[in-house]
Amino acid sequence: MRLPKRLPLISRLPAPLRFAAVGRVLAYWRAERRTILEGFVAVWISSAGDLTSGIALGAMTHTLQLLPGLIVLVPAAIGMRGNIFGALGSRLGTALHSGLFEPTLRRPSLLYQNIYAVTVLSAGVSVALGVLAKIVSVAFGVRSMTVTDFIAISIIGGVISSIVVGAITVGLAIVANRRGWDLDNVSGPLVTAAGDMVTIPSLYLATFVIHVPGVAVGVTLVAAAVAVFVTVRGLTTDLATARRAIRESLPMLLIAATIDVVAGLVIDKRLDSLVKLPALLILIPPFLEDAGSLGAILSARLSSKLHLGAVSPSRFPESPALLDFTLVFLWALSVFFLVGNTAHFVALFFHKAGPSLLTMIGISLLAGYIAAVGAVVVAYYTAIATYRFGLDPDNHGIPLITSSMDLIGVIALVVALVAFRLA
Repeated sequence: MRLPKRLPLISRLPAPLRFAAVGRVLAYWRAERRTILEGFVAVWISSAGDLTSGIALGAMTHTLQLLPGLIVLVPAAIGMRGNIFGALGSRLGTALHSGLFEPTLRRPSLLYQNIYAVTVLSAGVSVALGVLAKIVSVAFGVRSMTVTDFIAISIIGGVISSIVVGAITVGLAIVANRRGWDLDNVSGPLVTAAGDMVTIPSLYLATFVIHVPGVAVGVTLVAAAVAVFVTVRGLTTDLATARRAIRESLPMLLIAATIDVVAGLVIDKRLDSLVKLPALLILIPPFLEDAGSLGAILSARLSSKLHLGAVSPSRFPESPALLDFTLVFLWALSVFFLVGNTAHFVALFFHKAGPSLLTMIGISLLAGYIAAVGAVVVAYYTAIATYRFGLDPDNHGIPLITSSMDLIGVIALVVALVAFRLA
């Protein structure tokens, strides 16, 4: 990552200097051609992959109506895979930049400790998600399943998806180490996309289990016992890196889970409208994923620059941070245009009702840029706040940005739907 000189805020400059500032941005884009290309490829692949999740969600309309409250759990379950393993990718990216990464699974190794940490976090948070989904549903008067059904679906779906997404994340780090890729530019989008692609089908499979008498209760009791045991062991382990990751990540993941559950409530309130236009359900996963991916890339880049001393944790963004912000808005233009197009044509292919092509593109772009502004603000201030408090931004940035973008993204979509008179 090249470090540009300090760039004043463009809006405060006289006209001649504004052109100079624009020239500086264009020069930065030229210097970061590889970064831009890697980001484009990552978010495009992410979008394509998340259409699979959208199709799955669009096809689950009957299940969503049959199991009240399930949609409240969906964003949180999806978000947790991205939060846990996105943070893993961010930590491994920082290790690659620092020259500390070794592709070995020996017990004291950095890779082993990180895998241990995400295993503990996945178990504990999956159970907590089920409980949170029920509590929030009751608190807001949403008709919902029993708490045992919530926990059983969450833990079974979580185990299946965590194994797959964990393998992908570690594989990406090993390949990035061998080929000299910047893991910060690719891990966020690809890992969270993998989480989306695997989690929704996993949750759907898990819904069949709760129809077997006694299974949901049994799974809940076993899962709760295991989650408590491994979480206590993780918090007190002698593996320093793993212990720090667990202690710092667990509170943030619970906060993120609560935010994601609230995002699910927002969707639940609009579920009747969305069921009538399933094309909008197809749009939701890739849209939220891409909004989170853009924030995740920025968060990972800022985290690495803070660790390397390239960015100082100042109240107002410095030149390197400001120029990284421009990358987010550049990527946003193409990715949200692509998402609107592809969601429309996929809906046509599967004979799902929806608005016109131009309306879909308009919804995606309007909501996308609202979300992009939110991503920049949340990513920057999360990174500097955690760094100032002596915490590792890698453990906090990805979970908070992706969960925040789920909520901000859902609200942005609702605003866009209202603007286009569809809600």
